[in-house]
Amino acid sequence: MRVLVVEDEESLASALERGLQNLGYTVDVAYDGEEALEQTGKAHYDVICLDLNLPRVDGLEVCRRLRAELFSGGVIMLTARSGIRERVEGLDHGADDYLVKPFAFSELAARIRAVTRREAGPLYPVVSARGLELNPNRNSVKRNELSIELTPKEFELLYYLAKHEGRAIPQEELIQHVWDDRMNPFTQTVKVHMNNLRRKLTNSLGEPMITTVRGKGYVL
Repeated sequence: MRVLVVEDEESLASALERGLQNLGYTVDVAYDGEEALEQTGKAHYDVICLDLNLPRVDGLEVCRRLRAELFSGGVIMLTARSGIRERVEGLDHGADDYLVKPFAFSELAARIRAVTRREAGPLYPVVSARGLELNPNRNSVKRNELSIELTPKEFELLYYLAKHEGRAIPQEELIQHVWDDRMNPFTQTVKVHMNNLRRKLTNSLGEPMITTVRGKGYVL
């Protein structure tokens, strides 16, 4: 698995690089947002550990551009800001998780395992809905052997909708089960991730798969 560490503090970047390499990951480092975008254009990354405050292009803008380009890996935002507004902002721009500095390396390692769903053993059963086959043990989605690349959070959204195929799922329920009930219910995170998910499904399959039922929620 390949990880990109984007951190302008060289001592911290080096420490994270060494620690992740010791865990068996292939690790690249970028020291500013522009360099990070260049790196992601050259190589595929399973996870990006992305500092919020970066020179040239800040972390929020890097994350926004990556998701606009349909980057399907996990993004863990690293930030010294502990306020709820900053966390929500990062999630709204497409981050899958966030970690407030200073943090223990063991916690970052656990977040990487969680966001990539690489823990040992099966997590949930394979689910089939509307011709889609969703395997949460691999974070894979297929239809007629056609693979569809999704981010970890997009996969969780689609998986939850597939488990409740045909029922309109309110945004509040998605927040509770796909994120957590501590998230601001007025955040645009669900809408942003849902729009990206819809676009990927439509681009891959040529037909809309998720519809919105006014006043009720989203339905697969």
